Amino acid sequence: MAAELSFSSEIANMMYATHGNPITNCLQCGTCSGTCPAVEFMDHSPRAIIGMIRADLKDEVLASNTYWSCASCYHCTVRCPAGIDIADMMYALKRYSMWKSRYKEGLIGPDFSEAFVKMIVNSGKSFEPILATSYLPKFGAKDLVQEALTAAGLVLKGKIPLLPKKIKRLKNFQRMVKRIIPFGEST
Repeated sequence: MAAELSFSSEIANMMYATHGNPITNCLQCGTCSGTCPAVEFMDHSPRAIIGMIRADLKDEVLASNTYWSCASCYHCTVRCPAGIDIADMMYALKRYSMWKSRYKEGLIGPDFSEAFVKMIVNSGKSFEPILATSYLPKFGAKDLVQEALTAAGLVLKGKIPLLPKKIKRLKNFQRMVKRIIPFGEST
């Protein structure tokens, strides 16, 4: 029987699969946190999250909003003296938390990410009006009306189509996606 992997090993394996240097190389210098434009919205800095992962503080990391607040600007990755792809770590944490269904209640990110992937699987393309339905209910009536007016204006000006288009050979695409995404079947 195989031994259960530690949390830090699971995250390291996810990063290794996408080419990222291991977070064990982290110097804890704080460059990532100092250059992050979204750090003020995070409950833990990127540097702190790396330290928490290395300490196997799984519950604390998964309860954090840090990786959902990441702007994916890659400032941290580009400036990291240890060559760690910190943005990739943030994506790995998003995938892990969705895979394990462990994230804070009320976050838009998990619902948005799941809706995005399902939309891509079903049509092969992004289509904003469908995607918007995953996050609009989280806002108030005023914001909902504003979004509807903006969308109507974009449709009338021909900036977005009324109906989504599908890619050619969609079934082939869906078979390929099914190999890497658990819910890769058309729904």
